[in-house]
Amino acid sequence: MSMRKRRKQKARDTGVTVMGIAWYRRDQWDRLLEISSDRAELEDTYDEWKAVAEENLGNLAQHGYNLRKVKIDVEELLIWCNSQNRAVDGDARTEFTVVKLRESKQERL
Repeated sequence: MSMRKRRKQKARDTGVTVMGIAWYRRDQWDRLLEISSDRAELEDTYDEWKAVAEENLGNLAQHGYNLRKVKIDVEELLIWCNSQNRAVDGDARTEFTVVKLRESKQERL
């Protein structure tokens, strides 16, 4: 096997892990606060949340993480949580973000 072929194969085998970051819409922020059981853990305003989220994105990117913003529809999140019989909280939001990231990867295949 040639060196070039081995390099290609190795690159394909290692893959790159993508980390999904939930990305909410301004017009849905109040609704997210309304439905979240851990509302006290969330920023009071969309602008506060966005500033924190962007800072976290920058910090993670500096540490070499491959990040992807995952657009979250709050009503879809609520439907998913209800179907899973769980509260809308940090763990559920994280898991839903992973589900949406996987769906977006499947659509690209």
